[in-house]
Amino acid sequence: MTIKDYKAGSFNKQYGYKSFNPNPVNREWTVTSPQINTLLEEANLRLGELNAFSSFVPDVGVFIRMHIVKEATQSSRIEGTRTKMDEAIMEAKDISPEQKDDWQEVQNYIEAMNHSIKSLEQLPLSSRLIRDAHRILLKGVRGKNKLPGEFRTSQNWIGGATINDAVFVPPHHSLVSESIADLEKFLNNDEIQVPHLIRIGIAHYQFEAIHPFLDGNGRIGRLLITLYLINQKVLSKPTLYLSDFIEKNRQHYYNNLMAVSLDNKIEQWLRFFLVGIIETAKSAIDTFTKIIALRDKMEKDTIVSLGKRLPNAKALLTFLYSKPVVTVADVMTELEVTKQTANTLIKDFDKLGILKEQTGYKRNRIFVFEEYLRLFER
Repeated sequence: MTIKDYKAGSFNKQYGYKSFNPNPVNREWTVTSPQINTLLEEANLRLGELNAFSSFVPDVGVFIRMHIVKEATQSSRIEGTRTKMDEAIMEAKDISPEQKDDWQEVQNYIEAMNHSIKSLEQLPLSSRLIRDAHRILLKGVRGKNKLPGEFRTSQNWIGGATINDAVFVPPHHSLVSESIADLEKFLNNDEIQVPHLIRIGIAHYQFEAIHPFLDGNGRIGRLLITLYLINQKVLSKPTLYLSDFIEKNRQHYYNNLMAVSLDNKIEQWLRFFLVGIIETAKSAIDTFTKIIALRDKMEKDTIVSLGKRLPNAKALLTFLYSKPVVTVADVMTELEVTKQTANTLIKDFDKLGILKEQTGYKRNRIFVFEEYLRLFER
């Protein structure tokens, strides 16, 4: 079926309100729009470039951890949390009580992402995997009483003080299992020919329209994009996350999703989605380029003056790439060195301008690798 004939679904009369019933999407979709096809070509090219970077950058997993932290921070921010990247990297003991709940939500997202990526080695991209991620996401935070890991068994709605003035009412809960089953088949159906980025673009809209959970739908829906691209080997490493783009274009994102449900404007949504892929991939490539340049500068110019302490300095620098906010205790544990050695290393890095102490305290000090952290905070 051509994408021009796409019909999102219909609004069904319920008691006092109308809920949206999305049509099945598990079928072959043909894209004839020259604009979408051009965007699709560029998006695939950018993803190829990103894959090349993630293949030849040594120890790329160290840097990917920071990409995941950024994704968790931005995705949670869309939902109202205010945790910053430097705070997200800190240990629980270093977070103030008033910030602890937001911090924990970001930690849960990181855990859900890592768990899901690992699970793809044994499981297909399925409702089971999605529910597992959701269970982790809501563990011990706001929403912990909203059926973590389970599809909803009651009606939800988006916007409005009550369901009667809601902006959008997803399908009745009795239809959720059927709709998710169709979506799962669509994501894994190798008997139909649909370009991967078109397929996940449609799937992301469909998931948001179904809104299968009582809480956490937005974060799981964004997580789904990266998981699909990894599962289909479009991405060789988990290096692409759309939440930063969505956060910066939040109103356009919601408007485009709503335009699909109200007016079947799936092509408009796909254009927005593909632009998001392109811009996000370009940003990730730019970040990797700057990481490589910074690492070369640090290793070839900055720390060479440390002489016999150079081996420990290199080990600390590698640690900082995955955790650019550290304490003396962190360095002692990671490098398996004494407190005196850790303090000396940190003092060396402070003098070289690599680390900066941010608390102003004499005890319980926290040091930040600011130049590196800024690469992810653009």
